[in-house]
Amino acid sequence: MSRDVFIIDGARTPFLKARNAPGPFAAADLATAAGTALLARQGFAPDQLDEVILGCASPSPDEVNIGRVVALRMGCGPRVPAWTVMRNCASGMQALDSALVNIRGGRSQLVLAGGVDALSRAPLLFSEAMVRWLSGWYAAKTTGERFAALRRFRIGHLAPVIGIMKGLTDPIVGQLMGQTAENLAWKFGISREEMDAYAVESHRRVAAAQDAGHFDAEIVPLIDRDGTVYEDDDGLRRDASMAALAKLKPFFDKPYGRVTAGNSSQITDGAAWLVLASADSVERFGLTPLGRIVDSEWAGLAPEQMGLGPVHAALPMLQRHGLTPAELDAWELNEAFAAQVIACQRAFGDDDYVRTHFGLEQAPGAPTADRFNVDGGAVALGHPVGASGVRIVLHLLQVLRRTGGRRGVASICIGGGQGGAMLVESLQ
Repeated sequence: MSRDVFIIDGARTPFLKARNAPGPFAAADLATAAGTALLARQGFAPDQLDEVILGCASPSPDEVNIGRVVALRMGCGPRVPAWTVMRNCASGMQALDSALVNIRGGRSQLVLAGGVDALSRAPLLFSEAMVRWLSGWYAAKTTGERFAALRRFRIGHLAPVIGIMKGLTDPIVGQLMGQTAENLAWKFGISREEMDAYAVESHRRVAAAQDAGHFDAEIVPLIDRDGTVYEDDDGLRRDASMAALAKLKPFFDKPYGRVTAGNSSQITDGAAWLVLASADSVERFGLTPLGRIVDSEWAGLAPEQMGLGPVHAALPMLQRHGLTPAELDAWELNEAFAAQVIACQRAFGDDDYVRTHFGLEQAPGAPTADRFNVDGGAVALGHPVGASGVRIVLHLLQVLRRTGGRRGVASICIGGGQGGAMLVESLQ
């Protein structure tokens, strides 16, 4: 904790909603575009970085170490090491934390850390039955063996396995992430109307933030091969209403559930980066920090209640610093599901919950409503899994700067039953 780690600058792409087809940009394209623009405005050359760390939950097979691929494409040169980290929904935040540890340990001085995912390009897979049939087909050596293999073929073998559905299913408890949100809705008595109301408010806040230009400083526009320009997050529904959301059927727990596509985060493509530096690098390159990372925390909990991860990560971290949620000037909590966010808010104020899980006699209370996700969140913006942990830290600093606040927390739930949180301090 003796070495300050400063956040110098950050940038992200617009978050582009998946629309049942591969999006216009691969993950490496997204990360390269945002990173190149970010590095171009710095007071150091890309090859002066000590390392590049990129979080990605779903890299494509030809970009497995996508961090290295992107670093080379950004002009960092062959001598700058680059690597990829994966912690599901917090892959980007893990990249930041890995950079934090290396800078504090003196191993690195200047790091580009970020996150990316192009979820619209998640693969369609062969079923196990098709794979087994193909194995037998390729093993056949005679015409008779091939005819025998053909007789064993069934048209159902061609039914694809949707890769993203497998990725969003917890293998330990066998539940989709949305089903874990249903668990929290039941546990905390969260109604469908409350979820839909939260979703409508998220869209309203994002619309207001777009109109006010609150995302302009962080977004790098994209241009595809056809010359189409993407300037803004495009998952926003300005016409979101309670009446419209009420028409949607439960998606994860049919027919009696409460979680729908409308009160859940969207499947999205996007990338985000931050430049992190030691005090020595700040002085060496004449950098002006936006803020600094004060502390971070990771926590584990039951996979079927993974949405409460932000509470389990943030509370111990705040206790170390003698803080309560109400004492923070801003709070960003990634909106995986409206039910999950509401559940976190209730858990922060639930005496029984904090007594059972944290040994506290009295709940500290939820983050102040007027300082919590003030510009909306992933329900309206989307959740490109690897990038979201970086986006919320970047935007938290923008909110603190705009409002004159000093301290804030960015927190995120993690599939598999974990949570992550970062305490940051604005220096502008």
